[in-house]
This record gives sequence, structure tokens and C-alpha cells, in this order.
Amino acid sequence: MKLDEIDILELLPQRPPFVMIDRLVEYDETTTVTEFEVRADNIFIDSATGMLRREALIENIAQTCAARLGYYFKYILKQPVRVGVIGALRYCRFNATTKVGDLLTTKITVREEIFGLTLIDGEVKCGDTVLASTEMKIALPPQQ
Repeated sequence: MKLDEIDILELLPQRPPFVMIDRLVEYDETTTVTEFEVRADNIFIDSATGMLRREALIENIAQTCAARLGYYFKYILKQPVRVGVIGALRYCRFNATTKVGDLLTTKITVREEIFGLTLIDGEVKCGDTVLASTEMKIALPPQQ
């Protein structure tokens, strides 16, 4: 199946209005890329400024990790999608804000996977501008 044919909700445990990615753009063993268009009805829009709050960028990175896990389990292992949780954040950097109508591109790169933990570097861009970056650990609880 082509990535652009996948309904992103098949890969994510999140449901509207908390979905922070629109489509999976790239997937391989170490890199996952998603896109997200900022909409006026987004729950992270600051009503006073009309800008997307910065915690939304971290959630966007986390959901890109979730999309990676969802794709891996559903399309590679042919198993049910499993839910991971954020285990830790380090080196969070916020460089710019974004507004309604902007298209965000988020890239995560896996640095290491061991014992149900995945360490990634994540970056959110709008065009050539890096909005946010972080190192994130995602924990995948043991399957029940």
C-alpha cells in the first residue's frame, strides 16, 4: 500500500480533536516523516494570538512516533497497533511559532531501540524554518 493511501487514523491511538498529523509521508527503519496543516479549530490554538501553542509541536512529534509504530505493527508485522507513551523529553528547543494555514513537516530519526524503548530525535519545520526540536524516549509497554 502506498503511504498517501493510508488513513492516518488507522495508525494512531489518538482521535479527533486530538489528532496532530494528517498524513504519513515517509517511513523506513530509521526515519519517519509526517505532515500536518494547522487549522483554526485545533485545540492547541491560542485564542488570544491565533498561534499554535508550542506544546502542540511536542505532541506532533509524539504522534509522528505513534504513526511510525502504527505503520510498523499494522503493515510490517501484520499485528494490531500498539500504544506507546512518552518516557522522557530532553533538549526541547522552540525557535518559532506557527499559525493557522501553515503546513508542518515533522521528521523523527531513530537513534536506538532496546527493551521496548525507542530514542528518537524529532524536528518540526514550516518550510525551511525549524519550529521545534527535541530528543524523546518512547516506551512500548509489554503486550498483554
